[in-house]
Amino acid sequence: MSATQERMLRIGEVAERAGVTPRTIRYYEELGLLGGGERSKGAHRHYTEADVARLRELIRLRDLLGLTLEELVTLAEAEEARAALRDQWHGDPTDEERVAILTRAIELARQQLALVNARRQKLDEFAAELDEKVASLEERLRELQR
Repeated sequence: MSATQERMLRIGEVAERAGVTPRTIRYYEELGLLGGGERSKGAHRHYTEADVARLRELIRLRDLLGLTLEELVTLAEAEEARAALRDQWHGDPTDEERVAILTRAIELARQQLALVNARRQKLDEFAAELDEKVASLEERLRELQR
């Protein structure tokens, strides 16, 4: 099979490969996180390996960062905008256009970083709470063992 004849996958196959339900895939499509897949004459959705990879990455980010769907949309939109900027960069822009591209890319990366840092702060706060609980429990244990 050539690159132009890539095997198209049905929604159930994509769901199984990504470890989600077909309903999750449809919902991600509704949110604009995932393309709607190509439709066959019978109105079945068909997906590419690139769609599977994108879905897996979205799920990884969601789970890793504990993102809400709204935050996931924000992160994905910023990544798509950065990809478009990369395409512009490689399209032989003028130096002035390159400055604009870099300026926008920095803004988008900072937006993504702010989201990640906010999540990190919440995790750090939770870790500190757990550290305090462990210290308190260890102190109680020491008292009982005296």
